[in-house]
Amino acid sequence: MRKINIGIVGVGYISGIYLENLVNKFEHTNVIACSDLKPERVQAAHDKWGLAKMTNEELINHPDIDIVLNLTTPDSHYSVCKEAILAGKHTYVEKPLSLTFAQGMELTQLAESKNVLLGGAPDTFMGAGIQTCRKLIDDGTIGKVVGAVAFMMNRGHESWHPDPAFYYKKGGGPMFDMGPYYLTALVNLMGAVSDVSGMTSTSFPTRTITSQPLNGTIVDVEVPTYVSGTLRFENGAIGNIITTFDVAKSSLPYIEIYGEKGSVLVPDPNTFGGPVYLASLDNREYKEVDLTHDYPENSRGLGVADMAECIMHGRKDNRANGQLANHVLEIMEAVHTACLGGNTYEMTTVFERTPPMKSK
Repeated sequence: MRKINIGIVGVGYISGIYLENLVNKFEHTNVIACSDLKPERVQAAHDKWGLAKMTNEELINHPDIDIVLNLTTPDSHYSVCKEAILAGKHTYVEKPLSLTFAQGMELTQLAESKNVLLGGAPDTFMGAGIQTCRKLIDDGTIGKVVGAVAFMMNRGHESWHPDPAFYYKKGGGPMFDMGPYYLTALVNLMGAVSDVSGMTSTSFPTRTITSQPLNGTIVDVEVPTYVSGTLRFENGAIGNIITTFDVAKSSLPYIEIYGEKGSVLVPDPNTFGGPVYLASLDNREYKEVDLTHDYPENSRGLGVADMAECIMHGRKDNRANGQLANHVLEIMEAVHTACLGGNTYEMTTVFERTPPMKSK
């Protein structure tokens, strides 16, 4: 059986689940090498998974590697992706695509000019939960979609993450950290966004880390930590999204989609599964519906596996693609830009929803 060879740049915290799934879960992916700025991480990945130890340059230019999987921190997403694309490699990157929309545009255009696939996290929208929601919407179960809300409400990462400082630096913040999950889900359920407005604030100028090993370290906050956006979708529906690291507790839903005939309660977009709930005009109480698609469990790497399938068959329609990631990146930047200018931002990117996953 043919397999697509993958090299991973950055084998930190998030790489564990990618490796678990790309090695053991998906039949066409073959991880062969890794690199990282910290030699001990490379050694650990070599010891556990048998990966060849390389420098970034060696990995990106290795003739046997088909896909470069970029799992570095956000400040390196652009540079590593650009180097990989210029080397003629198909490239998949953790979220966000880049720190700025200008960088995202450059990467998508460069990938097109080099005739390589570009993809980016999150791929959770490809899982059973959100795909079930998409089927309900596409089948007309709730009728014409008129609106949506999305809420990512927590107190930040400093109480549990071993090194949370970068969440409060440029490229971090709740919108750039968690917004990709929510916005990617929304545009896959409802289509592209045409206009954006927003307001932001920084509620606390510093954060004190309470997790180990940096307990007691004080971090200066450089980004907005309460971000509220209003989105007009191309289908005319209005969406509202709040992402924040400033609240201790919330009872708000992750995502709700409102249609003329009913509503869908969407599961946590940071996961692949359910539950999914549906309410109708006839029965306004939410009732759980059966999941209609595969991948209800943690399947990070599914977007990479989908890219591998496209490479094998000469297709360019990978679902977690660069156009999607760049559209989401523009939305996130637009919320902040609209706040600074006090105006509505008109989107410039075009995004066509990719085909849904096959149902069971």
